[in-house]
Amino acid sequence: MAHSIRFPRRHDKADRNGRYAVRLCITKNKRRKYIALDLYADPAYWDEAGEQFIILRNLKGAEQKAENKQREADNALLAKYKVRAREIVERFEIEGIDWTLNQFEDAFLNTSKQGKFNAYFTDRIAELHATGHIGNSQTYKQTQDMLRSYDRKLDQRLFSDIDLRYVRGFDMFLQKRGCCGNTRKFYFKALRAILNRANAEGVGSVATYPFGRGGFEVSKLEEATAKRYLPAAKLSKLKSSTASNPQCEYARKLFLFSYYCYGISFIDMAMLTAAHIKQMEDGDYIVYKRQKIKRQKGVKPISIKITPAIR
Repeated sequence: MAHSIRFPRRHDKADRNGRYAVRLCITKNKRRKYIALDLYADPAYWDEAGEQFIILRNLKGAEQKAENKQREADNALLAKYKVRAREIVERFEIEGIDWTLNQFEDAFLNTSKQGKFNAYFTDRIAELHATGHIGNSQTYKQTQDMLRSYDRKLDQRLFSDIDLRYVRGFDMFLQKRGCCGNTRKFYFKALRAILNRANAEGVGSVATYPFGRGGFEVSKLEEATAKRYLPAAKLSKLKSSTASNPQCEYARKLFLFSYYCYGISFIDMAMLTAAHIKQMEDGDYIVYKRQKIKRQKGVKPISIKITPAIR
């Protein structure tokens, strides 16, 4: 499907300041459509071949500097429009859609489809929490909070803003905070999962995805850690001693219960009720499904025989 995407300026109609509108020109099968962008260029500061604003150097006057800064901002906006246009065409081609110029225009102008990254992130956290995936929702919330510390304009970011440069900047921010490789990996795995899901749902930015081939490698952040264990003598003391503080004693019993139940997680332990105790031929058992995966198909329940220590 032959097509072209350009951003020329008009030559026929100038505004009262002598500037000409810059438009998106989408062409397919020798047909074209122009889309207004609310951008205007002074011919003296417009690069016809590069289709971008001309940026000057070593300016001294305050007014000239301000105008130059505005042209830089307009170029940045143009760059985002170019990315958005390419993403739309790529999405059509991936889905095998023989798109029309009107379909392209609808997709380009429909800002709800472009989507804000953080709004999607927030919705995903709420969805995970509502469906009982508490651990994942907390992981995503911690990642979102850290991103907000890094980027004060997080609420304004589009998916196309979360590119390789952005991710590398976030990594530098985490390093400056003293985060080790494993901690950084924790955040980037959550960020990658969010972007993957958004791309799968057709609302993300495939063109600027930062974790693909040649992109940011999350696996390289992993660091080996020294194995930690509780010495047998201390474990024996923990089993036989009682704490004078009620809260500490409760915590001791919870730890031992988890230990005797082969390391049952806290959330699974907290959700146990009398209904999970089942009588079988050789005694009573705790029978439960892990909260984390209980809604997945084919998940088998875990059975733990109730020993005297557990009682």
